[in-house]
Amino acid sequence: MSIIINLIRNGLGCIIAFFDLITRPRKMQRSAQAQASVEQALSGMALYQFFACPFCIKTRRAMHRLNLPIETRNAKKGAPFRVELEQLGGKAKVPCLRISQNGEDTWMYESNDIIHYLEERFGSVR
Repeated sequence: MSIIINLIRNGLGCIIAFFDLITRPRKMQRSAQAQASVEQALSGMALYQFFACPFCIKTRRAMHRLNLPIETRNAKKGAPFRVELEQLGGKAKVPCLRISQNGEDTWMYESNDIIHYLEERFGSVR
């Protein structure tokens, strides 16, 4: 029974991911200097995610709209990043944004919280 549920979940996730790809919003435009500054700030961030997770898709969609090329890390079972997420972040829940600043890591787990944080920090064109 769980195999059937996983197949349905993965199938629906792939359909959602497909529609995300064909309906993506335009990227925010910044000057080259402003974009370089944003990308420098993003160097300490990584999004732990699953490809077909609806909440991960929602988060990646916001990242695309805000023109934030944050590294994505696959946290599926058996992947090295899953172990990292569990051991360092404390739980295997996605999406999770890891923010590394000044030698400290913050692990942000809710898609709405992640999107709000990214919009507040990078949403306005400077």
